[in-house]
Formats: sequence, structure tokens, C-alpha cells
Amino acid sequence: MVDLVFLNHIIIYTAIAVGIANVCLLSGLVYFYLESYKQLKSKFTTGLLYFSTILLIENVLAILALAVFSILGVEIHEIGGTGVYFVLLLVNIAQLIALAILFKITWD
Repeated sequence: MVDLVFLNHIIIYTAIAVGIANVCLLSGLVYFYLESYKQLKSKFTTGLLYFSTILLIENVLAILALAVFSILGVEIHEIGGTGVYFVLLLVNIAQLIALAILFKITWD
């Protein structure tokens, strides 16, 4: 059987890596929307800027939480804990795919 502590660490570190990729994409989107806002001053651009900024803050906080859990050794050793970490990883991956699509559309 796989050691759950080791599996949790793999999942957490992968979730952190995907979260960092999300932060990079969101930083690019915030930059683009800010530059667009300076030129257009439209409500739509303002909404995109707020949306991407709030999502950026959320991702930074999620990465910090996962990193603190990892550094402090906060572990959930039960199989349910591994499931929670795995679901968080899946959410980060889904968000990465959505942000990559939005980033591609925005920059084209």
C-alpha cells in the first residue's frame, strides 16, 4: 500500500506547482486588463480587472496555505485527507485549463 503521508506530499507539491502556474497566468491577465483599462475605461474591462485580481489573490492565498501546511507538517493521515488534497489538485488543474484558454483568447 502507498504511504499516505508521501502521497499527500506529492499531491500538495503538485497542487502548489499548478497554483504557481495559475498565478503566472493571472498576473499576465491583470497586466493586460490594466493596460486595456487605461485606454478604454469601460465597465467590461473594469469587471475583468476586478475578476482577475480577486482570483489572483485567492490563488496566492491557496498556495500560501498549502505551503504552510507542508512546512508546519500539518498532515491528514487518513485516506479522506488524501481525497481532500486530490480534489484541491483537480480544482487547480481545471482552473489552469480555464485560465490558459482565457489567456490565449485575451492575447490573440
